[in-house]
This record gives sequence, structure tokens and C-alpha cells, in this order.
Amino acid sequence: MKRILITGGAGFIGSHVVRRFVKNYPDYQIINLDKLTYAGNLLNLTDVEGGSNYEFIKGDIVDAAFITELFTTYQFDAVVHLAAESHVDRSIASPMEFVMTNVIGTVNLLNAARENWKGDYSKKRFYHVSTDEVYGALGESGMFTEATAYDPHSPYSASKASSDHFVRAYHDTYGLDVVISNCSNNYGSHHFPEKLIPLAINNIKNNKAVPVYGKGENVRDWLWVEDHARAIDVIFHQAKAGETYNIGGHNEWKNIDLIKLLCKLMDQKLGREEGASAQLITYVTDRAGHDLRYAIDSSKLQQQLGWVPSLQFEEGLAKTIDWYLENEQWLDDVTSSNYQSYYETQYAER
Repeated sequence: MKRILITGGAGFIGSHVVRRFVKNYPDYQIINLDKLTYAGNLLNLTDVEGGSNYEFIKGDIVDAAFITELFTTYQFDAVVHLAAESHVDRSIASPMEFVMTNVIGTVNLLNAARENWKGDYSKKRFYHVSTDEVYGALGESGMFTEATAYDPHSPYSASKASSDHFVRAYHDTYGLDVVISNCSNNYGSHHFPEKLIPLAINNIKNNKAVPVYGKGENVRDWLWVEDHARAIDVIFHQAKAGETYNIGGHNEWKNIDLIKLLCKLMDQKLGREEGASAQLITYVTDRAGHDLRYAIDSSKLQQQLGWVPSLQFEEGLAKTIDWYLENEQWLDDVTSSNYQSYYETQYAER
């Protein structure tokens, strides 16, 4: 039985990856390592927590001794590395947290993998999950490809760019079997409500202001999180060592247009008069270093490995709204931090 370490598996994207691997690969033993910071929530995984091929461990990837011990104990066959600090605003306020987790934590995992696998990488794999923000900003046209030069503009994107470079360096220097993917903005269920879509859904539900940076002209490419998890599955199993793949939805939206669509759908779902939720839109001072536009060219992934997005955006957004409205207790627990106090009593950090 293969032992797969998935880091950050209690987070938004990570929980979808863990769920997919646990359910689709009963011959894999999935070990979910998460520090359970504010964005890590084991309530995301209640449907698999009793699985015979699933185990959760609380721990910090910044702790090198702990990571070394973990690899020695479990003898992992592969790593799917998603653990990261990921909120741009938080990186502006506290950049060192992002350096420690995203850079030092990644290097700790690389070192442990290299030392444990001892140069025999024939049946091993280190998969590093990254972001399109490492590429910087686009103008009104063009798309990011795997050959786009890195040009990060925030402490968050700089930390992810650095971790990408370390992963490639360990492939080039030591021969480690690595793959990297850089993904566009995700949306879907179990998303911590500090990000645009879940924040807007929660605020509209509670008749609170919906903040929009600047004039809302910034453009992002949106991808349904379950399509991202499926892409990770495909890349993990099929990609050649050393390859990088961009994952995107070919689905660009200006922030303000997305929010207006969301308001329209929320009015319908909540039985409100059309235009009522749009009255909550509030323009706020733009974020420092706010990139104007991202757009992903995922044709390499589609042509080489056969992956394509499965949902149109309006369908996926409607599904996302339904999930949040049907899971009000989850949303209330997350916004009140009740889930953290519960799990702090259940798991001691190792």
C-alpha cells in the first residue's frame, strides 16, 4: 500500500484533494498533515475521517526535526504539498509568516524526502501545488503559460515563487522526482470566508457590506475547486518528472462583474427583490500591489493529459451558493472560530 503525505489537507483546496484520494484510491494510505491554523478545519473532512485508509496528524512543516521524524516513521512514497499561507492581505501585514511556511516549510519537506528516499526516486514523487500569482500581472490581453517569466508583486506571491524555485532546484541538483502546478483562483464549498466569493455570500446573507477593492476592475480566472482537485489527481499520476502545468478555467471575470452576478443569484436564492443585494456593494481602498489581471493558458494540461474543466461558471457559482446556504452551521462555526477550540482539545501538535 502506497503511503501518500498530503500537507495542508484540512484547508480549502487540500480537503478536496484529500477527499478525492481517500475515496478514489483505497489502496493508498493517505496521511493528512495540517497545522490547523485559522484556515484549517477538520469539519471539512467529516465524511472521510473514519476511513481505514485515512489518518490525520497535526503538525507544522516549519519544524524540520518533526518533518524528518515523520518521514522516518511513515516511509512516504509521495508528497502532495498544499500547505501554505495564502491570503495576500495577510502577507502584506505579516510577510515573515509567509516566508517561514511557504519557503522554509517547503525546503524542510524537500530535505526530508531527499534524505528518506536516498536517491532512489523511481517510484517516488514530490508534487508541489502553487499559484498563478508567481507570474505577476497581465495587461488587457495575453495569458500566463508555463514559460512565462516569474514576476511576483506581493510577499505572498514572492514566497510561492521562491518555493517553486527550490522545488525545481532539487530536481535539477539531486534528481528528485518533482512536478509543479500553478493554478488560478478557486471557488467552491468549504472555502474560508476571507476570500472574495465566500465573504460576499456570507455578507449578503447577513445584510452586511460587500467590500470591493478600488473600482472592481481587477480580472481573475476562476476555477471550480473540484476541477482543480481532479487536475491534481491527473498530474500526480500521469505527469513526467520535472514538468510544470498551469491549471485554469478559461473563465475571466472582473471582480465587480462577478460580485454583481453573485448579488443577482443571491437575490434569487434568498427570495429578495432583484437589486437588493447589489445595494450592499461598497468600494474600498485598493490593495497595495494589486495585480490588474490574471489569465491562465492550461492548453498544455489539456493536450498532454486530457484534463478539461467540467463546469460553466454560473452553474458552479450556483452550486457554491447552495452549499453555503445549506451549511449555515459550518459557516457560523468558521466565522466564530468555534471549530478551532474544539479541535485544539482533540489533537495535540506533534
